[in-house]
Amino acid sequence: MHDFISLKQIRLAAVGSIALLVWAAVLAVSASTAYAQVSYVEDAGASIERIDVFLTNPSPDPAVNARVTDLIRRNLRLFPSDRFSRVAAEIGLARARRGGPIEQTRLSVAPGGGGALIVTVEATLRAERAEALERGVLLTGQASDLPLLLDRGGTVLTTKLEALPMVYANSNAWYGRPDLFLAGNPLVSGKAAGSGATAWAEGFVHAGVYGITPVAGNTFIYAGLSGILSGSAGRELFTDDTRSHVGTEDAYVGLVGGQTSEAGDRFVWNVSAGRKRFGIGDGFLIANTASNGSTRGALQSNPRWAADTLVVGQVRFGTAMAEAFYLDPDELPVVDSKTRITGLNLELGPRAGLDLGATYLKVLDSAFGYFATTASSPAGVAMGREGLEVFDLRLQWRPGHSGVFIATEAAVQRNARFDMRATGEMAELGYRFAEASWLSELSYRIARFSGDDPGTARFERWDPLLSGGNGEQWVQGINHFKIFQNSNLIAHRLQARLRPSARFELVPQFWLFRADRTTNLGGNPALSVLNGTQLGQEANITGKWFVAKNVFVQGHLAVTFPGSGVRNAPGVNAVVDPWLSAMVFVRVAF
Repeated sequence: MHDFISLKQIRLAAVGSIALLVWAAVLAVSASTAYAQVSYVEDAGASIERIDVFLTNPSPDPAVNARVTDLIRRNLRLFPSDRFSRVAAEIGLARARRGGPIEQTRLSVAPGGGGALIVTVEATLRAERAEALERGVLLTGQASDLPLLLDRGGTVLTTKLEALPMVYANSNAWYGRPDLFLAGNPLVSGKAAGSGATAWAEGFVHAGVYGITPVAGNTFIYAGLSGILSGSAGRELFTDDTRSHVGTEDAYVGLVGGQTSEAGDRFVWNVSAGRKRFGIGDGFLIANTASNGSTRGALQSNPRWAADTLVVGQVRFGTAMAEAFYLDPDELPVVDSKTRITGLNLELGPRAGLDLGATYLKVLDSAFGYFATTASSPAGVAMGREGLEVFDLRLQWRPGHSGVFIATEAAVQRNARFDMRATGEMAELGYRFAEASWLSELSYRIARFSGDDPGTARFERWDPLLSGGNGEQWVQGINHFKIFQNSNLIAHRLQARLRPSARFELVPQFWLFRADRTTNLGGNPALSVLNGTQLGQEANITGKWFVAKNVFVQGHLAVTFPGSGVRNAPGVNAVVDPWLSAMVFVRVAF
């Protein structure tokens, strides 16, 4: 009975969380006054549920309207299940406006199902069909053209400027025992958050230039270059040092081309290389291709996503896509594992709402080592990530109307250098209430990532690789994830989506966490051996407000209770307190 939340604990948690949120909101107002405005990034590259195109002044000829709509979709080159990029979308719309009947376009996003985005394009037709005028602030000198710098002769150049202030507050971070749960952690410097209430402010500014120009026929060359200034001040999870950092984010070049058949089938090919973000599916295997915090600051706002090196070759025909890639993630220097990954990813949408995927990964090089019991440590072999192979299959059925939706994913990991077989799997079942005024979705998900069985010679602990994303993907528990990541873990999640309005969403979650095995070597050193499998529970709620085209506000409240397997672990064996956290940020893109 000690592993379940008491009514008294819930009341105390609720009062404390509300107090923390009020405190965070007050601090956020004072922190954000240093900026004229703050920036918005569409939910860190959320996937696209659908793309809606509307003509504000449609032609009386339906055939003209159909051609214009198709022109917009062909130039966008974005598809459902793709990750949304406002820069790429705006470049596509600039191409659609050039030399055609479209006078202007307006791009907006709103929350869709499953954390995805509904992308809406509103287009206005010209009064008279004429060649598109040259646009861009470099040509016209008009600030109203921003972020477009230049649109002339098929060349489009646009800029990106975004900024974010965030305030994060904790009560009893690390269950009030940072001395135990941060012992030996190389990220610790100065005084980390712990017992009692602590808070810090952080933020970033991200600025860049992106462009595309034709080279021959339907082939275009494109490139992007951006940098991030980030900083933190206050007592955060690992340090109370004030830090700032300037570094390159995007720095890539690519070629893209394709054509559309008379039947309307679209073929697109795309190759690129350089510093760029990359992800697979919803982040079960790969989401975080860059690291934040430490000397870079901005631990929780996560401004950096671009890998040190990414080489991708991709072909798409209709809803089928295949890509081969080489990935070197941008890790923190103090914990750089020097991991290099290559792989092949296939995705298919045989019908609307149905997405299938398959991925093969291989780790070419890595200095990341595994910890194992004597029984599973082969003599003369350094057990580690190098040589790891991953085979992954996934399926998602999410109709665009009310009804049941399901998702499942399963993967096996092996290593040719030693006997390894680790597994990760998830299953989600939910219901979408498309016409409901408040409750839009309710779902249950169970996920298991295997732990090592000390009674076998085989190594079975799941390697989480670059899994993550956000709290609705594979950051399992806002607070709990910081103690126990996606390995040797069984997680039950009950989640709802509440939508009081089209641009405001609340996402409450309740989590139950268990360990797959009581042997936890390779996890938090204080929890190398668990006293049972009960790890704890967490309740949290996230609010997202799409204020306007370029303004986004998000905040959360979370309370996490350690289970007996944590409280009574030999490395802990002490009283640990519930962990409360609250956060609020504002993003604005110029």
